Amino acid sequence: KGVLVTGLGTFAVVQEQFHSKKEAHVVRRPVFQLEMDEFFLQELVFPTVVIPGEIKHLSYSWLSRATSFPRHVVKDCVRETTLLYSFQLRNKPRLPFIFNDIGILSCRDDVLCMEFYCECVTKLESKASRIALLHT
Repeated sequence: KGVLVTGLGTFAVVQEQFHSKKEAHVVRRPVFQLEMDEFFLQELVFPTVVIPGEIKHLSYSWLSRATSFPRHVVKDCVRETTLLYSFQLRNKPRLPFIFNDIGILSCRDDVLCMEFYCECVTKLESKASRIALLHT
């Protein structure tokens, strides 16, 4: 499954097969697919990822319950944050966008990259060998 944050992108988990010297592993790894207007981001390079399966919109109701803020406040906060970040990407400086417990979306040398925290990856794939985890 994937979660679409409107105006920013989709976070999802994909399965990949990885072959070590001794055996084959199937690992789950997090991915991010940018969903911003490419017209404004022409000079940026970012990887495209095919996200299989179902993609759901971010649940503002769930976030509202988790944060104890009213739903409309949560929705406005997410919308304003993604608008601010897209404006910041179009105009320099391009600061990193930090997602708590997930990773950092950063832009270096006009390449946009989502770097997932090691803890995020190991939560997804605790059964894989260390070599397979390093591959993700």
